[in-house]
Amino acid sequence: MLSVDSIDTYYGQSHILHDVSFEAGTNEVVALLGRNGAGKTTTMRSVMGLTPPRTGTIRFDGTDITGDAPSSIANRGIGYVPQDRRMFPEMTVEENLRMGLGKAPFDPDRMERLFERFPRVGERLDQRAGTLSGGEQQMVAMARALMRDPQLLLLDEPTEGLMPSLIPEIAEITQAIATAGYTIVIVEQNVDLVLDIADRIYLLQNGRIGETVTPEALEQNDAILEEYLGV
Repeated sequence: MLSVDSIDTYYGQSHILHDVSFEAGTNEVVALLGRNGAGKTTTMRSVMGLTPPRTGTIRFDGTDITGDAPSSIANRGIGYVPQDRRMFPEMTVEENLRMGLGKAPFDPDRMERLFERFPRVGERLDQRAGTLSGGEQQMVAMARALMRDPQLLLLDEPTEGLMPSLIPEIAEITQAIATAGYTIVIVEQNVDLVLDIADRIYLLQNGRIGETVTPEALEQNDAILEEYLGV
């Protein structure tokens, strides 16, 4: 479904990603783990076309999307939940959800099905997004990314910055999405969540893929946890 081959990505003259390669198969959940500054978010932005790589290739469902515009990449079937959620604060929740459609037609039945997974979002359709709590905004961001029923979902730190009491709810929603047949690439600091849902884990350090492990192998290897995550 997704193949990232030897990409190098820069911010200006700063070389952030170095020869990064990974892949995600159909219906597979792949996690990118590493300390802050390891290059995880830059990897997501590279796939989404927000910070295109200078070298290397990104293929989605067999098509080279390297350097394509983010809107084109989204239209191909990739949903993106950014780290900072990117709400339109003065718009209502419903208007934020509709922004996730792009040029796709509105499907009221699909929206109703999303409310089964995100009931709190359905209760706040007329509320301005800027007045929601962090957890509620995260739910809106996730629902918005699913409005077009993407083939691939990129989740960047879905539990970051949330009140501890909200993390189990967001984790439960993330697990439900992971078991619903989506291909997912997730960046997440909550190691327990990753161990529960991931099929394969790539560990990043200083902008490079250092290790590729299964959740079972990572859970049993304290040395790798310490080296790449400091836990």
